[in-house]
Amino acid sequence: MADNIAEKLDYRALGLKCGLEIHQQLDSKQKLFCRCPTIIRDIKESTSEFFRFLRPTASEMGETDRAALEQSKLNRKYCYKAYDSTCLVENDDEPPTEVNQEALDIALMITKLLHMRPVDQMHVMRKIVVDGSNTTGFQRTAFLAKGGYLETSQGHVGVDVLCLEEEACQKIEDKGDVVIYSLDRLGIPLVEIGTAPDIISPAHAKETAQLIGMLLRSTGKVKRGLGTIRQDVNISIAKGARVELKGVQALDILEMLVEREVERQANLLDIRDELLAKGASVYDEIFDVTGVFEKTTSKVIQKSLKKGKVLAVLFPGFAGFVGREVQPGRRLGTEFSDRAKTSGVGGIFHTDELPNYGITQEEVLALRQAVGAKEGDAVIMVADIEKRARGAMESVIKRAKEALTGVPEETRKALPDGNSSYLRPLPGAARMYPETDVPQADISKEYFESIQVPELLTEKSKRFTAELGLSSELADMIVYSQYLPLFEELVVCFQGGKLITPTLVSRTLTGMLPELKRDGVDIDKLCDEHFRQVFSLVEQGAFSREGIDPVLRILAQKPQTSAEDAVVEAGLCSSDNAEIEKFIDDMIHERQEYIKEKGPAAVGPLMGVVMVEFRGKVDGKILSELLKQKINQFLSI
Repeated sequence: MADNIAEKLDYRALGLKCGLEIHQQLDSKQKLFCRCPTIIRDIKESTSEFFRFLRPTASEMGETDRAALEQSKLNRKYCYKAYDSTCLVENDDEPPTEVNQEALDIALMITKLLHMRPVDQMHVMRKIVVDGSNTTGFQRTAFLAKGGYLETSQGHVGVDVLCLEEEACQKIEDKGDVVIYSLDRLGIPLVEIGTAPDIISPAHAKETAQLIGMLLRSTGKVKRGLGTIRQDVNISIAKGARVELKGVQALDILEMLVEREVERQANLLDIRDELLAKGASVYDEIFDVTGVFEKTTSKVIQKSLKKGKVLAVLFPGFAGFVGREVQPGRRLGTEFSDRAKTSGVGGIFHTDELPNYGITQEEVLALRQAVGAKEGDAVIMVADIEKRARGAMESVIKRAKEALTGVPEETRKALPDGNSSYLRPLPGAARMYPETDVPQADISKEYFESIQVPELLTEKSKRFTAELGLSSELADMIVYSQYLPLFEELVVCFQGGKLITPTLVSRTLTGMLPELKRDGVDIDKLCDEHFRQVFSLVEQGAFSREGIDPVLRILAQKPQTSAEDAVVEAGLCSSDNAEIEKFIDDMIHERQEYIKEKGPAAVGPLMGVVMVEFRGKVDGKILSELLKQKINQFLSI
């Protein structure tokens, strides 16, 4: 689908402007504003919990942020799970400490990699967030650097801003009126990197994100795994509007997300033009049409009428447009429904899709008559508790008016299929105000110059190929894997060894482990010490490299077991030379006619027999050399 979209859209002609915001957790030992560890806990390990109700506050100028106001409409209760590894700072019961020095050092390292200029003095700000993800009702963030760039295949992409900020809580469960958050993630340091709108195509967006990811990983100081890095994408087209797509966790769908948003904006502009040409309009009146559905057989409406009402709105000239597709599987009506859901309703009904959902044709006609709808008009309705229903209809009216002006500025949630759904309005400047509890951090020229820049992963891969003899494919796999630090340690440890080579270590970490995982082995139970022990035993000749697979399987199942005991359990204890030589001598004696007939060519087939007997116990190179020696001796007699 993405390829078809890419073929039919001319991004340059459409005036695409695209920029990225990358949020990357830093792998510091402690959190940004307290000394708690930056570890993620199992929710079952929670030691206490508490509740909060959050409300938006006005800025120093007396203004209240529009995004915060909309978030507060749901009036939810937020439950927070605390741990023995979190403290009163996360609870918002104690002031924050000064900025974590290690986190600042890492952020400045990234600043250098992005060719950016740091500020002379870093000040922490409060950014209002009342969705419950911060116990304080705001996120602490600090502007650190500006004026950088990235070199891409399509030219320079500017890097306008780098901020050092605290991570939010992790959402565990949304029960509607109550949302459960976990405090373990709150306060982990992260950097926010914002590019200029210099990205010119979906493919260019993916390339830019990959490049930033490579630079971040090159530091060796960022966290790895699902949720530790997130991409937000800012997109607009000519005559459209800036839209922020939040929460892109997989680069695989980044291209499609850009394509689908461009398609959405182009379709919304077409709908606007057609609506205006027809003289379409939006009525502000909200009609109570509960009486139309007093005897309905629709189970959805019956359930709502127990405590609620059915309300409706009239949009002259909108018939046929509410059901018009703006993204694959999503329509203008879906956009109306997204807005309605911000008031807590489950969804809406509209006449472009009725009769349906148990609503009859007679009820549709009665509905249209009740609101005075004419041919060509659309009616939108909702069934819920009156307060929620009225709020939903007010939101739909607002969104319908925006349909007559084009594309609304908004923040949208990236969906796994490449589409997006409405989250909230774009935030404004009113959400930011100074943090008075955290002292500023001075960044002198000498301090910044003292920050060391790491070797880039692209350069490291080339070095591994040239110095360690790895193939380019294997070198790329290991430098981008989570096992890179362990690989580099093991290469140094076994430098000059006969059996443990860089290629063997790399293939074990990037090839064998994924295979074990596919087999259902819990490879997360394997620690660095397991690999040190296993490779040491192979180098000592305790068992062969062919036995690494079964030994790792045992260690993953029984992490407390030593590698020596796992070798014994796998039945891979090394055979002594006398035993090996006797087996080969007996085999040669039994198959001497075959050996005389084949000559040295008999080594290959007979090697298979030897390997069946000693696989995993003795290295294949040793067995091969001994077999060749024995056969040559026999043939020379």
